[in-house]
Amino acid sequence: KRASNELLFFNSFKMKLSVIFGICQMFAGTCLKGLNAIYFKQKLDFLFEFLPMVAFASSLFVYMIVLIFMKWTINWNSRMLSATCLEPNGDGWGSEDYKECIDGQCGVWVQCEGQGNGLCTPWGYDCTDQSTTADKCPLNFGGSGDGCQPPNLITSLINIALQPGNVDEPMYYGQAGIQNILLLIAFASVPILLLAKPYFLSKQHQSTVHHHAHDDEEHGEAEEDDDHGFGEIVIHQAIETIEFVLGMVSNTASYLRLWALSLAHSELATVFWEKAMISTLNINWFAAFIGYGIFAGVTFGVLLMMDVLECFLHALRLHWVEFQNKFFAADGVRFAPYSFKQIIDDGSA
Repeated sequence: KRASNELLFFNSFKMKLSVIFGICQMFAGTCLKGLNAIYFKQKLDFLFEFLPMVAFASSLFVYMIVLIFMKWTINWNSRMLSATCLEPNGDGWGSEDYKECIDGQCGVWVQCEGQGNGLCTPWGYDCTDQSTTADKCPLNFGGSGDGCQPPNLITSLINIALQPGNVDEPMYYGQAGIQNILLLIAFASVPILLLAKPYFLSKQHQSTVHHHAHDDEEHGEAEEDDDHGFGEIVIHQAIETIEFVLGMVSNTASYLRLWALSLAHSELATVFWEKAMISTLNINWFAAFIGYGIFAGVTFGVLLMMDVLECFLHALRLHWVEFQNKFFAADGVRFAPYSFKQIIDDGSA
């Protein structure tokens, strides 16, 4: 028998998994941009494009993956139990689910002094009618939950930018301060990405122009060309900066199509199995035979043909747009197909 919260669990799990896959692939594409800069000896691209991009992506999006894995690995049953008021020696007291470490002792139940309403937390806090979750939680991480409540990650990530320094449900000590530092790194990387490369390119070009200038007329034309070239560089860099910064957000959301496809695929398979097979097994062998034929035909036609084609097209789109736009510039060597005729013509020329 399936769990009652199966759909809710898989819905949340697949959404987070699609975000992890997307950020990892986009970060790999950004690393390929750095490798291209090293291979082609483009020092400015490596220092003032690749490094700021890595800083921006790591401070916000890779940090998102870290929070997801932290939430998965924390024992929330134990944390929430540590902030729960229980009757000493009553039902639930002494449960093995409590594993929090207080003063070097892990999973030890401590009976309170009974100065409150008669209820105690597992670590010995006297509960009162006015006690909040933060009062009952032993972690002292801050916020309303004090670290004993599982956070809503979407809200936490949005509040990094909208409410800096405010973490309502932290998962570790000092989370607010670390997120402020990461936000400053992300903000500082944007003007570097936007202005540093055009500035140094203009300096290099000006030194080249002054070095090769022979007379005032030629020098004036060179300065006019320099102004025109610098403007093009700034516009190009501004477009690339906007595409990267906004693209990291929109491209991450675009990877959620993996979540939708996976969820739809699994639910369709469940419906086909229950309606075509399970409903006919209890009738008779002939009905089960017909049901299996329907199940096999629909599974092959819908799941193995239509859905596979749909997933292929979506994966192709994610590779081309979200992944390759991090490093592919389409300004390299033009493709030339192999041709004996062309080789002969070039040899006789």
